[in-house]
Amino acid sequence: LLINQNNISQGSPCFIIAEAGVNHNGDIKKAKKLIDLAYDAGADAIKFQSFNSEKLVAPSCRKAEYQVNEKNNESHLAMLRKFQLAKNETEKLFNYCKKKDIIFLSTPYDEENIDFLEKLNVPAFKVSSPDIVNVPLIRSIGKKGKPVIISTGTAELDEINFAVDIIEKTGNTNIIILHCISAYPTMIKDVNLNVIRTLIDLYDYPIGFSDHTMDIEISLAAVAMGACVIEKHFTLDKNDDGPDHASSLDPNELFNLVRYIRNIEKAKGDSKKVLTAEVLKNKEIGERKVFFIKD
Repeated sequence: LLINQNNISQGSPCFIIAEAGVNHNGDIKKAKKLIDLAYDAGADAIKFQSFNSEKLVAPSCRKAEYQVNEKNNESHLAMLRKFQLAKNETEKLFNYCKKKDIIFLSTPYDEENIDFLEKLNVPAFKVSSPDIVNVPLIRSIGKKGKPVIISTGTAELDEINFAVDIIEKTGNTNIIILHCISAYPTMIKDVNLNVIRTLIDLYDYPIGFSDHTMDIEISLAAVAMGACVIEKHFTLDKNDDGPDHASSLDPNELFNLVRYIRNIEKAKGDSKKVLTAEVLKNKEIGERKVFFIKD
């Protein structure tokens, strides 16, 4: 399975998605700075969100608990309006990513934005956890024939099977499944990383991890356990105004995440027990041998 020239499989280098989400706060200049940061950190892709606020939530829709701000009583709809990018702005970001040589991804939340992203020729589509039961949306994405990355944060195993089956029935088998916990932030005790092994055993598709914990160590553990895709929110400033900034990585943490993942990949090796040249030198000097102490 390829996303541009990146091979996505359990034996390939981890595909690192720097999740910008709505941490641009509706400001295209800030969005470009996020692209710069993701590129400089060495991420393979940066991901945004493509939605129409009016079609996504009803005026009476309440915010999730983590989105509530005591200083700001605006509605969920009003909040989303601030963070919505216009299509021409999204196109500018897509072209900016091409110029920077980093992959642009976005999560579409409706048919209109699926078609729009397809016209931009995005290399893959992302399905958010709540949309794993959205049959028309998943089917429409599947029909595009491009890789489909599915987050499973709100899904039971039968719902994952259901979504995978819908995509497969469109003739599309370019599927990536991400273990995920839809809690912001996710408590360490709730992560259940062993689900990654469960998904690897159940599916012949690449398995990854969308991480909503506060730090980077759980993503690193996921890579060690076999996750070949890591998605992690990041921001320019954790104190910025918006629902996701506080639980996102700051620039230094993003740099460390990418660097440590690459180190873990080197350390994992190829599972063959082979002595390195350095070990062979030490073996010659230090290995126990038989000597005569008398003629």
